Amino acid sequence: MKYGIEAASIYVPHIYLPIKDLAIQRNIDPDKLELGLGLKKMAVLDVHEDTATIAANALLKLIENFKINPSEIGRIYLGTESALDGAKPTATYAVQLVESVLKDQFGDRPFKHTDVVDMTFACIGGVDALHNSIDYVRVNPTRKAIVIAADYAKYGLESTGEYTQGAGAVAMLVSNQPNLIAFDNVWGVGMESVFDFFKPHQTTNQPEILNALGTSKSEIELFSDEPVFEGQYSNECYKNRVREAYYDFKEKADFKDKLYENWRYIAFHLPYAFQGKRMFSDVFALENNLDNSNENVKIISKSPEYKQVIAEKVEPTQRASSEIGNMYTASIFTAFLSALQVSADEGEELVGKTIGFIAYGSGSKSKVFQGHVGENWRGVMDKINLFDSLEKREAITFGQYQDLHNKKLTTSIDATKGFALTRIEKENPDLRGARYYTYNG
Repeated sequence: MKYGIEAASIYVPHIYLPIKDLAIQRNIDPDKLELGLGLKKMAVLDVHEDTATIAANALLKLIENFKINPSEIGRIYLGTESALDGAKPTATYAVQLVESVLKDQFGDRPFKHTDVVDMTFACIGGVDALHNSIDYVRVNPTRKAIVIAADYAKYGLESTGEYTQGAGAVAMLVSNQPNLIAFDNVWGVGMESVFDFFKPHQTTNQPEILNALGTSKSEIELFSDEPVFEGQYSNECYKNRVREAYYDFKEKADFKDKLYENWRYIAFHLPYAFQGKRMFSDVFALENNLDNSNENVKIISKSPEYKQVIAEKVEPTQRASSEIGNMYTASIFTAFLSALQVSADEGEELVGKTIGFIAYGSGSKSKVFQGHVGENWRGVMDKINLFDSLEKREAITFGQYQDLHNKKLTTSIDATKGFALTRIEKENPDLRGARYYTYNG
């Protein structure tokens, strides 16, 4: 029996900032971002959006587009590094929101017997949720699972990561009817604890902050969704973990030839669109018995042979990332959907073709795995219609972007239907911080 993804959906915020506008304001040559990194547009969360709303929008779209009965679902696992709470899973918010819409059709709390949890390991948390859920349906073949990868990437204004921001969510139905893709039961892993990118809990004892909060404590804990990171070091960790996972996969699969040649497409985790092609030259060198020193890898990356591999196997996976930006856990799945949408639009038949996945999460871990495109993949992609949906978004001004980033706006820019955060409790001490939402159908 085969196991994998039966159906999928994607939700991206309806507003974006053109990268050229950001480059001009930051005195950066636009070509450096557009041609050098592959960045065109940066998806931005609106005032009413957060991790729960984008996850819920993707989940509801999946259920409605593919007519899923909640009683079939044994678990809903959310991969995210943008959790809203240190204890209550963000997945519970998303599921509750969707239940409020489904109750007329399926009754109150249609997911009350469904296992729900968050999984966190930076950008690889969604892959971990997928891996776990595939194991679940393998053991329980009459049940199905839903995996959601939902995140927003936020960096400090004028930081070196600012232009790689983005947001979005992908939801996937996992079952023994893998219409989209069936996965082999082989997973290569590379892991090492490092501090390349992280979001630590920190403390402060500054009197002005303590006084403003009206606390008698001598020190308070702070948390920011803007990470502590070192870009070049993170790139090195990315390459090292990918190399370890790639060769671990080859060993476990007893694959003797060049693995990447067996893949029609290679879906990478893409913090920016060109990350995959920049990082894979190391593995390409080793697979071809070439010197993989940093200097030689730079030469290899400009070779006709390497450029051909990238053009055929990687470039189509980059296109959606260029239009969205970094989606953290959702980026690798968006890369996969991007490639399939390109093939669907161009009339290429992919049934049975092998897709390679190279995932990475800072901290750090890589997983390498592969799957085979299902017989009904085109029907799934017809409902996703990725690039047409991205064309329907609204551009915002640089001023609006900065106000959203600094949380100065109180009214949403876009009034598109969907879930919306309406209030965060501030008065009731027993509910302080509780989040409340509405749905505009």
